[in-house]
Amino acid sequence: MTTKTRVGLIYGGKSGEHEVSLQTAFAVSQAMNYDKYEIIPFYITKQGEWKKGTPLLSPPESPLALASPTASSAKAMASIFSGLQTEEKVQVSSVSSTVSQSQAAGEDTLDVFFPLLHGTFGEDGTIQGLLEMANMPYVGAGVLASAVGMDKVFMKKAFAAEGLPQCVYRHFTRSQWEKAQSDLIMETEISIGYPSFVKPANLGSSVGITKANNRDELIQAVEYALRFDRKVIVEENIDAREIEVAVLGNDEPQASVPGEIVSSSEYYDYKAKYVDGKSTMIIPAEIPAELASELREMAIRAFQAVDGSGLSRVDFFVRREDQAVMINEINTMPGFTPFSMYPLLWKETGKSYGELLDDLIRLALERHAAKQKIQYTMDE
Repeated sequence: MTTKTRVGLIYGGKSGEHEVSLQTAFAVSQAMNYDKYEIIPFYITKQGEWKKGTPLLSPPESPLALASPTASSAKAMASIFSGLQTEEKVQVSSVSSTVSQSQAAGEDTLDVFFPLLHGTFGEDGTIQGLLEMANMPYVGAGVLASAVGMDKVFMKKAFAAEGLPQCVYRHFTRSQWEKAQSDLIMETEISIGYPSFVKPANLGSSVGITKANNRDELIQAVEYALRFDRKVIVEENIDAREIEVAVLGNDEPQASVPGEIVSSSEYYDYKAKYVDGKSTMIIPAEIPAELASELREMAIRAFQAVDGSGLSRVDFFVRREDQAVMINEINTMPGFTPFSMYPLLWKETGKSYGELLDDLIRLALERHAAKQKIQYTMDE
């Protein structure tokens, strides 16, 4: 009898993208091959409480079923950290006792974790750091790539160091805005002008983004963005097509065919992404072969610029005026339902959703095995 790989799905989270995460976890649990994998759900509530369910023997019936694992044994995270076995909820306060102690105590351990968390505390390096300290394999980007991929300012600095073309932008913190608002407005108007886009530096799913057409709207947009983060980024408006490329791999990543987003609104905000259902995806994008090759090559460069691993989606602007390409951002935990852009791009490239899951788990295990060769002490 072949031993199944035990996969811990981590989903939910203390984030504005909690419901999106539930949809992603439901889709992944539906598509997993239960002859190959044993799936253990780890649900994080909106309050940050961890709850563990019993192993899934078959696909769950709904996302709601995934969000109520307390009906079963609720020893959340006992498979990661011994000694943290409060029945109803677990506050993670220590990571000194890890997997080896759980094994010594005869507890079942997991082979790999699959974080399906979007946004804050899931896509920003925090959960990745927790799993690194536990020395557990996990799917997706590491601490550095996750943190850089979440922070749009440092992301852009990494892209600039790689020589990737970008739009004009400015950034500042809340304290800078409070101390020198007039100077920042003047600098932004001179370097960027109107219209411009104002965004929180650290947030996903286009939350907090506003288009400013004049000074009053710029001030309102900055104040709005500062509700979601202490740092704001302002970007120039570009009349461009939005093209996205999926990347898969570790040290030798591959890029999918490009796809195009046609937004239902003036720009691709949260409502256009998740609410009205009117935005469309054109896969593959109707662009010349030379441009498609350029975008795929640039996507891999962007992935490597942040030290990516596992998966990422890289988003570009292709200016209508002259077909110039500018990188917009990298998303280290993109939407991952079968109807999301990332899996659909790979489907068009020749890889099914199930094959994609297999590859991601394999890549996670390979990356973890490679890291075990690193020496962390000076002992001979």
